Amino acid sequence: MRLITTSLAALALTACVHAQTPSDKAVLDSIDARYDETAAMARQIWDWAEVGYQEEKSSGLLQSKLGDAGFTVEAGVAGIPTAFVASYGSGGPVIAVLAEFDALPGINQDASPDRSPIDGKHVGHACGHNLFGAGSVGAALAIRDWLEQTGTPGTIRLYGTPAEEGGSGKVYMVREGLFDDVDIALHWHADDQNSAAAQTSLANRSAKFRFHGVSAHAAGAPERGRSALDGVESFNYMVNMMHEHVPQDARIHYVITSGGVAPNVVPDFAEVFYYARHPRADGVEDIWARMEDAARGAAMGTGTRVEWEVIHGNNPLLVNETLAKMMDSKLRQVGGVTYNAKEEAFAEEIYKSFAKPDLPLGSEKEVQPFEVSLGYGSTDVGDVSFAVPTVGLRAATWVPGTAAHSWQAVAASGMSIGYKGAQVAAKTLTLAAIELYENPKLRQAARTEFEAARGEDYEYTSLLGDRDPPLDYRK
Repeated sequence: MRLITTSLAALALTACVHAQTPSDKAVLDSIDARYDETAAMARQIWDWAEVGYQEEKSSGLLQSKLGDAGFTVEAGVAGIPTAFVASYGSGGPVIAVLAEFDALPGINQDASPDRSPIDGKHVGHACGHNLFGAGSVGAALAIRDWLEQTGTPGTIRLYGTPAEEGGSGKVYMVREGLFDDVDIALHWHADDQNSAAAQTSLANRSAKFRFHGVSAHAAGAPERGRSALDGVESFNYMVNMMHEHVPQDARIHYVITSGGVAPNVVPDFAEVFYYARHPRADGVEDIWARMEDAARGAAMGTGTRVEWEVIHGNNPLLVNETLAKMMDSKLRQVGGVTYNAKEEAFAEEIYKSFAKPDLPLGSEKEVQPFEVSLGYGSTDVGDVSFAVPTVGLRAATWVPGTAAHSWQAVAASGMSIGYKGAQVAAKTLTLAAIELYENPKLRQAARTEFEAARGEDYEYTSLLGDRDPPLDYRK
């Protein structure tokens, strides 16, 4: 009789625990319940549109939301005023969720389906980082709730990562050791499709090449001048010829940021801002050595002097198929985005502005097939992926066919189509985190794959060297 009583008590306890454990549906419903709050965060950050390392208000808003929810917030980490780490829970496993919030300069658009710049505004969320930040916070809050309701041991940690667009904010955080105790890192990005494909990225490095010459009257005494702009143009000419002699997957691009003011004054200063990309970090190094030689040659040939400052550098993404397949299954569980009548009209109008869209309207409802592929963009998530097993997804926050860094991306990022995509991301990240907390075999398999991919003798090297964060690179 005593054994029966004990068994019944155990069964009752089991039933009680099970009843208190939120189902996937309950977890997803809780994220939907926060839709207005998440959308308001996304819109506010969209309105502010702060560039890299200057995201004081955007970073402050996310910190405030997390702090009010009981997270312990450490601000100003890695020597970056707008970087922060917010933690909830204790012990392991430690699951990290990344959050970005910087905007892009030189692009501006209202939340309208036609080309409508906002007067006096020269910055826009053309990569959807307002959605990235708000959606990740939404996921972190839902994961916190689940940890608390279930009593599951572990820590959820949100990393506020500034200046992804050319500032490599995460690299400094990795270099500082802020991911050393993390088991798995999760991230996502705004896009025109839903996908958890295992897509790597290009490593890249950027620098501002500054040429110094001698000013003179361009007509009255041209022989006395040495044009810094000639140095820049000679350098650009040589690098453009290099395009024929670099690997097919490499990319080199530039903008002249300073080239003089008046045609009748030989400019004594000129600057060009370069990016170099390659699927491997050592490939970037090889191309970069040739670019430096070209800069020196250009200076010698024009009688000028050149110096350069490395601004940022990112390693490629190290994909983890174990985690990617898990993320793909969670994304399929969540599903895509469904437009209402107003959103359909917005999408149809903006779709007309595309020259050659590669996705049809309606694909926002779908999840794209899983595959392993090379992506031609670059991200500082790459350095995180070499520090800890990392996995991400893309959510359809933009009208299908939208290119990143476009006015169409800005437009959708500031209205409900973007907000709905952020909800897809928040739900998927939450389900993925729950799976990782509950499944130690999955965490171990991901770690095993991660260590094998890095190699036995791996030592982390940053492509930006030992420089301090370039807090003024957008000024």
